[in-house]
Amino acid sequence: MQDQLKKRLLDAASDPYRDSGAFNYRWARGKLAGDPIFAALIDEAVFPDNARVLDLGCGRGLLAAWLLAAERLAARGLWSASTVPPKGLRFRGVELMAREADCGNRALQPLHGDRVQLQGGDMRAAEMGDVDAVAILDVLHYIPHVEQERLLDRIRAALGGGGVFVTRVGDAGSGWRFAFSQFVDRCISFAQGHRIAPTWCRPLADWVSVLESRGFSVQTRAMSAGTPFANVMVVARVGK
Repeated sequence: MQDQLKKRLLDAASDPYRDSGAFNYRWARGKLAGDPIFAALIDEAVFPDNARVLDLGCGRGLLAAWLLAAERLAARGLWSASTVPPKGLRFRGVELMAREADCGNRALQPLHGDRVQLQGGDMRAAEMGDVDAVAILDVLHYIPHVEQERLLDRIRAALGGGGVFVTRVGDAGSGWRFAFSQFVDRCISFAQGHRIAPTWCRPLADWVSVLESRGFSVQTRAMSAGTPFANVMVVARVGK
């Protein structure tokens, strides 16, 4: 994604958070600017047009903010990248910190109406409903392995042919890079006012095996953008 386009998209995606307070705006802008997964989700054409997306651990709704802002830019003829962003997406989100979900609703619903519906709740108990895509970015490791697998079973059962599950995980088999990633993760949680929770991580090969055993076709891509982190984007698809 070209720098000029990324700057335009960053402005469009983060500006709705201005009225939510300085911290929420700076958090949204900093996260969207510095995290490579947002651009990758468009570059890799992860989400199909008109998908009903369930974002588990949605936070302030930054995934919806980014992709819907990209759609608006493309509709106005301001999109210059070769990969066109998906259009017609609808987002439901579940976030354990209800105040973050409320922040996202206040920021995004005036622009996008009921295409964005975020609520407080535990992702383990989330209603799957009618869904074409499920995203769990950076939070799946916060629940025990048995509960991870139960949730993945529910996701697989909810996704029909052509459905997609996307997650980002830390590769626990990557040595010091993983340890550093865990340290930074805890610092970020503390900065947001979250408690420091235990984690249940896996080596990347184990994540892939868990998904493939449920019938997903899995692709992985390193998602650290030259940093010392051990983050990997995992895209798991259901055949049509």
